[in-house]
Amino acid sequence: MTQTAQTLSTDASAQIIEALNQCVAETAVTTMLAQNFHWNVTGMAFGPLHELFQTIYEDHFTAQDDLAERVKALQGHAEGTLAGMLKRSKVAEAEGEPAAEEMIRLLKEAQETLAETLAGAGELAAEQGDTLTEDLCIERGQTHEKFAWMLRAHLS
Repeated sequence: MTQTAQTLSTDASAQIIEALNQCVAETAVTTMLAQNFHWNVTGMAFGPLHELFQTIYEDHFTAQDDLAERVKALQGHAEGTLAGMLKRSKVAEAEGEPAAEEMIRLLKEAQETLAETLAGAGELAAEQGDTLTEDLCIERGQTHEKFAWMLRAHLS
């Protein structure tokens, strides 16, 4: 049976909200990772990487809002602090000044982590009959898998 934000049980909503806040946190950290790399990439592939990193952080900035708004639709509290997001996220900030190839590898791994986290959140939503959250997670997961593929292509 399809559920809406108003018909989900309190326990189901709480679980989905927690999973979505994990997605928000990892998306936010990955947004900043991509923006950091956009600002600091150098080398022979500067142009295409600068552009790709911008495409990624712009996409992710919008995604953060979509995910957080779904949390609010479920009557939850959207994690909105950087400290909270960094603590929660499985994606870490880059340390030092990585070379372009390391930037690509780190951002690829972040995309793969995000796709996995979103798949888990989508499965949880599906189990609870929350097709709207499931759909959002599937759409976002596909986007992150595409970005991971694009980044992997630079490492071949």
